[in-house]
Amino acid sequence: MKDRDLFPNRSGIAERHAVLIEGDRMARTKTLLVLAVILFLAVVAVLRLEFSFAGLANGSAQLMTFLGLMVPPDPGGKAMIFLKALGETVAIAFLGTLLAATLAFPLGFLAARGVLRGWLLRALTRRFSDSLRGVDTLIWALIWINVVGLGPFAGVLAIMTSDIGAFTKLFSEAIEAADPRPAEGVASTGGTKLHEVRFGLLPQVLPVFLSQVLYYFESNTRSATIIGIVGAGGIGLHLAEMIRTFEWDRVSFIILIVLAAVAVIDFASTRVRLAMIGDKASQK
Repeated sequence: MKDRDLFPNRSGIAERHAVLIEGDRMARTKTLLVLAVILFLAVVAVLRLEFSFAGLANGSAQLMTFLGLMVPPDPGGKAMIFLKALGETVAIAFLGTLLAATLAFPLGFLAARGVLRGWLLRALTRRFSDSLRGVDTLIWALIWINVVGLGPFAGVLAIMTSDIGAFTKLFSEAIEAADPRPAEGVASTGGTKLHEVRFGLLPQVLPVFLSQVLYYFESNTRSATIIGIVGAGGIGLHLAEMIRTFEWDRVSFIILIVLAAVAVIDFASTRVRLAMIGDKASQK
């Protein structure tokens, strides 16, 4: 069967829906322009930063040498010291994430549209979270080390400060994306604004909050390793020391136990999330 038999008025359809059939030329032009700008910036960045494929190829031999020195991993009699420092790193990540989530919980409602009236308070809360989030955790670690001194306390404060900004943004976006109908139903029965938040919003957003906090706990375990290099406690200090002294077998051992800790945290986080919100995939 030919196309004209299926669409006897094909020319008329093409005339009435030319934009849908041929596409929006302006939209295509904008897309191509954006891609061209991205490509131009990428080329400028490669040239400006002196990116060298030759240098990368020449350095690959040195990289393979380092990898060879890392095998087999060997703690060199310091296994318990490294494991204790790793436990400190996990504790820094856990406490910093917990404090950040606790403090960001009310800020998320203040920053979300449609929850509380007053654009000024919402704008100030958003700018405050942007300021905290705009400074990297490593920079916060350097700041807090000068405030409270070297040690894990500075690491906890660094992760907490950085994550308050991130959680405030994520929590507010989850609240704004929530279905408003449950809250409207609570209001229609005479509920107060607090009741709307408690019974209309929280049941929807708490699982999202939990998933975000658990992910950041896993991510902050890696961040706590990095900030330890500048003196904020944890396994990072030992890692930096082993790299400086070219003890690559100990470096590989530290990397492996950090990876193992992240894998265990990821597994435990998944179990906790499924236990609290249920495994929807298995219920289908």
